[in-house]
Amino acid sequence: MNSSFNSQKKERLSRNFLLCVSLIGIWIFIQFGLIKITAPKETMILALLVVFLLIVEFFPLPVWKGTVTISFPLVYAIYVMDGLSYTILSYGCIVAMINLYKRRPLRIVFFNPALLLISFYTAHVISQWFLSFLTIELQSRFLQGVLHFSLLILPFYLVNNLIVDVLLTIRPQIYNFRIWKRKTLQELNSFLLSYGYLVLFYFLGNQNRGEIDAFSFFFFFAPLVCFALLSSIIANLKKEKSKLKALFSISSELNKKIAAPDWLSFLANNLQEFIDVDAWILWKREKKGWNLRFASGLVIDEIILTEETARAFDKTRQLVVYHHTKKDAGPAGKIFSEEVGSLLYAPLVLENELVGMFVFGRVRSKSFTEEDMQSAATLANQLAVLIKTKWLFAEQEKRLILEERNRIARDIHDGVAQSLAGAIMNLETATRKFTKMPDDSFRLMVESTEKLRRSLKEVRESIYALRPYPTERVGLLSAIASKISAIQRDTNMDISFDTRGPEFQLSPMVEKIIFDICKESMQNALKHAEATKIDILLSYQKEHVLLKIKDNGMGFSLFQAMIKARQHPHFGILHMNEAAEKIQASLQVDSKEGAGTEITLTVPRMGIEGSDLRDQAYASR
Repeated sequence: MNSSFNSQKKERLSRNFLLCVSLIGIWIFIQFGLIKITAPKETMILALLVVFLLIVEFFPLPVWKGTVTISFPLVYAIYVMDGLSYTILSYGCIVAMINLYKRRPLRIVFFNPALLLISFYTAHVISQWFLSFLTIELQSRFLQGVLHFSLLILPFYLVNNLIVDVLLTIRPQIYNFRIWKRKTLQELNSFLLSYGYLVLFYFLGNQNRGEIDAFSFFFFFAPLVCFALLSSIIANLKKEKSKLKALFSISSELNKKIAAPDWLSFLANNLQEFIDVDAWILWKREKKGWNLRFASGLVIDEIILTEETARAFDKTRQLVVYHHTKKDAGPAGKIFSEEVGSLLYAPLVLENELVGMFVFGRVRSKSFTEEDMQSAATLANQLAVLIKTKWLFAEQEKRLILEERNRIARDIHDGVAQSLAGAIMNLETATRKFTKMPDDSFRLMVESTEKLRRSLKEVRESIYALRPYPTERVGLLSAIASKISAIQRDTNMDISFDTRGPEFQLSPMVEKIIFDICKESMQNALKHAEATKIDILLSYQKEHVLLKIKDNGMGFSLFQAMIKARQHPHFGILHMNEAAEKIQASLQVDSKEGAGTEITLTVPRMGIEGSDLRDQAYASR
């Protein structure tokens, strides 16, 4: 509660600071701009410099969470040619118009030009004060010019950054040394570039190359404008590239984590790379209602979704932006902190079905742009597919469990239950005939005993089938090694087992099928091929897992083996191939009579290994 109060106090203080700076800037604009305006000395040159200044200010260089411009050389040129009033008027009007065009909040529209006007007017006063006390007369016009703009540019950048530092310090958001250092370095780059260009400005201006006209200014400042344009375009392209890369990374990782429980933590750790926000909340829509999945940033401690908010969510099918939360924050506005100034609601919709709601918040009002909305919509679509897919997997898991229960029930009813019922009837008949017909009673007791033995065997087989598979108990490598040891103990077969690549987790179904095919291949080599040596290779590769089983046996005709496999229901080549298809693997059998056999199983990595859900999905096909 105390932290929230302090944040509100800092927010009010920063707003008052913004207002004071804006009022001072307006006063400078009127007092030293409008009132003292006179006819320009060179209209064409002034118009050209104003147009160039507009271009440079409109295309700033994106850095960190803001932008920097290299417009000071143009501002200084206007100052030298037409004086302070035109500099203040042109600089203030251009910056204000650009902020209006970019739909910045009204307080920013006034603050940004006011900040620059205060900085420049302060620099003007300081430079005039220093020049009035400076007694050294420089013979070189070039050195006079360097001294003049040096006394102007240094206080301009110092005052500008000082005001910004004060504002960022009193705001409730974090402003530490690392952030200050990053901002200062960016401003230093702008300062050095502007300083170097002004040195060149005076150096070329003192070469006595004839009359300096509008064309001279055009050719001198055109490279600066082109550099600003190209740098801004390249920076924006890099920004879009990094955003697309972040989207691709998030989409790829989320697809890999469809069946994993940690997808939310991954999203929380990588969200800021894709869309920069100060708060966000994700709800999932379920049959019983809305379920909060994750919340971060400037949100209240106890998040409770009211029925009214839930009904509002149910009706939301399009992106909705609330630029001023103080006026209207939407259905979830009370859940966010009072510091949040704008909210973006991104519904998770898939095939006209609402599966969730993503709400983003930023401290600044009217801060969500069209690009932000597109990014939020893209991310919402990705999450809608993810949540829907996870829901389908869960539903399929329930259906498979139910089908398995029904199958076990049928097996018990048709098998063990019938045998037990028959044995009980025989024993009851034997009891009635025991005194009169002892031989028949004995025969019935013998039959009942056999039925009970068969039933006991079936029960044991069912229990064994329900036990965890060897690969689930000890892992694939250990299960194969254990099977090889068991075969070697019984047969003294020469079996080599090699592995390559770093082992990674596979799903239980994949490990089971790999183990079954390996086991069956070894048993076939032992029973039918009369082999004396078996070489096994299990290779973990980037795109797939490779299993090779090669023996030196007599080999066989693949065509004859396929015909035999159709006639006998044992786990032959057809069954091995069907098992491989369940995990989208390919099985290749190379064998010739008298030349041994090589079986190759290639299992592609699907990106979501380690999940039972994937197995059950394919097992049901």
